Amino acid sequence: MTRATEKRRVRDIEQAPRKRGVAQARKKLNFRLIGMELDRPFFVIVLILLVIGVLMMGSASYVFALKEFNDGAYYFNRQLLFAIGGVFAMIGISFLDYHMYQNTKIAYLAFAVTFAITLVTAFVGTNVAGARRWIEIAGITFQPSELLKVVFIIVFAYLGALNYPKFKDIKFSLGPYLLIMAPCCLVLVMQRHLSGVLIFGTIGMVMMLVSGVPLKHFALLCAVAVLGVGGFLALKMAGSGSGFGYVTDRLQSWKDPTSDVLGSTLQTYQSLLAIGSGGIFGLGFGQSRQKYLWLPEAQNDFVFAIVCEELGLVGALAVIILFGLFVFRGFYIASNAPDRFGMLLCAGITVQIGLQAFLNIGVATNAFPNTGISLPFFSSGGTALLVQLAEMGIVLNISRQASRHE
Repeated sequence: MTRATEKRRVRDIEQAPRKRGVAQARKKLNFRLIGMELDRPFFVIVLILLVIGVLMMGSASYVFALKEFNDGAYYFNRQLLFAIGGVFAMIGISFLDYHMYQNTKIAYLAFAVTFAITLVTAFVGTNVAGARRWIEIAGITFQPSELLKVVFIIVFAYLGALNYPKFKDIKFSLGPYLLIMAPCCLVLVMQRHLSGVLIFGTIGMVMMLVSGVPLKHFALLCAVAVLGVGGFLALKMAGSGSGFGYVTDRLQSWKDPTSDVLGSTLQTYQSLLAIGSGGIFGLGFGQSRQKYLWLPEAQNDFVFAIVCEELGLVGALAVIILFGLFVFRGFYIASNAPDRFGMLLCAGITVQIGLQAFLNIGVATNAFPNTGISLPFFSSGGTALLVQLAEMGIVLNISRQASRHE
């Protein structure tokens, strides 16, 4: 064997994983149904969180719904309808082979469409307190960034599976990820959705680390991100009329919730009153006092405060433990996924739900500044609940194909 032939043979061996990854990523769409058993513990955890979430949201929203629509059950009925539809969607998606998302056309076309809708929302979306995060399409009001979040995870999992064999080259370990993450964060800044930037950035960084990006490349990215984000926020908050003055107000509210109890610190202050009044066992389901229009957005970002008030420390700990079990079981499914794409997809979805729950509970208890992040399965929002349950269907399908079944 000549030296040239030997070099070609070694090169072919080294490139084989890359070629197989490209071939797999570009395969034709395959709507294959998977009928193996799903992960029952994860399924039960999701259902328990969903039932508690819908009931608590219904209780938290009763007075506000009565005032706005003359129907105390308005939000509850609406959320219940979406929950039932979401469960059917979750079960249906759990049978659909997740590998269909590992396709160049599916991944990039879905990203282009959802990113475009999110970008348009930044200019023509509904203005709520200076932020444009919502848009109405066909009579349905929803937050496009929620859907973009799912597609973002799919694309990152796709890139991690496709480029893993060439991660030693920084062009493949960081380049493609940044081309996706940077515009997502930019459009969220345009919407004044800094909490979204935090979530997207954290999900992306975790998925990159899990996918096997070399630590020296990852450390470089972290350093650049910290400097860039810190410099950007410093300039924005220092500049007059920049539109980001609310960041300073929220930091002040976090440091001293009693500084302006009739203004900027109202939500945080009333949330802490609700949590404190709940005691060990709570006032009882439906017996909250703060939901009588004292706590703004009780059915949305601060529904956990009502959980604490009505169910007490015991109920609050039960919810926290359930989310902890959710994350644990999600990572267990990811660790048993049959391939790298499934592992990254499951890990990304698990991180998303776990991170949102962690931040929301932290905000309600004033561990973090108010970020406007909803509590998965609990906060009011039909389309968001549908998206979350659809994600659960993807995780359940991965569990159907877990290595323990092979």
